[in-house]
Amino acid sequence: MAAKAQVWGDKRYHSLNFHLRQVFGQKVFKISLDAGFNCPNRDGSLGTGGCIYCSARGSGDFAGDASLELKTQFQTVREKLQTKWSHAKYIGYFQAYTNTYGSADDIKNMYIAILTEKDVVGLAIATRPDCLPAAILDLLQVLNRQTYLWVELGLQTSHDRTLSLINRGHDYQAFVTAVEVLCSREIQVCAHIILGLPGESREDMMATASRIARLPLAGLKIHLLHVLRGTPLAQLYEQGGVKLLGQKEYTELVVDILEILPPHIVIHRLTGDGPPEDLIGPLWSRKKWEVLNGIDAELQQRNTWQGRLWQP
Repeated sequence: MAAKAQVWGDKRYHSLNFHLRQVFGQKVFKISLDAGFNCPNRDGSLGTGGCIYCSARGSGDFAGDASLELKTQFQTVREKLQTKWSHAKYIGYFQAYTNTYGSADDIKNMYIAILTEKDVVGLAIATRPDCLPAAILDLLQVLNRQTYLWVELGLQTSHDRTLSLINRGHDYQAFVTAVEVLCSREIQVCAHIILGLPGESREDMMATASRIARLPLAGLKIHLLHVLRGTPLAQLYEQGGVKLLGQKEYTELVVDILEILPPHIVIHRLTGDGPPEDLIGPLWSRKKWEVLNGIDAELQQRNTWQGRLWQP
């Protein structure tokens, strides 16, 4: 007799949408913001080139307009969403660049500016594992007691050789240490990984997922490597140094990863996309809903679900 599939709403994985509805009892949107932060991998502290895949906007291509004040960025998006979802709540998502890199007092003021906006129920803060000094950790701990909070940590891969190749500027142990410190303060941590990084095999990517599954993480974002114009990755791709994943290969890999993750981990994202005008490849990633539907179909066809093969 076939095992009964575990589902979260209409999904066979623990989606962020399901999680937020469980917590707040209604629809909650994340509004992406660009607060004008920099990155130690760009300003000379660690390096000047940034990660080889990172666009000029610091992975904030779909965030707000940095030339506008934070409140204006937020309000502009909220007004558009309210035309369809008049009673929704919102999470301010500090997405572009490294959003804990700077003065703790200045950063606190930015966070509070969004928290005081109408219908905001929490914050999501994207950062690097090596940008969490004591003053920032103290600030995050206070915020975590006052509001709903996620800290999103970029990892991309658990393999130090690849981290060096993509110019991350930190090793895997720095990520593990950051996760442990944040979790010791009871802060929810969401990790980012990228599938299809140069030189990585399926076994390499599954090893990263296996290590992720053993950490005290609350969430995970799975990104697809895509090549954007004007990046060092684009130059490497033109030289034949990057083999992009096909859609079927990517879909099967995502499902393989979901199967070995603990059921409690909230899946914040299952694919990545870039601005169409800058995207070199893979071009199939433009059809985001087709990719997501394909993952749902693969889970259904295999009669599998997140956590089916998880080993506590």
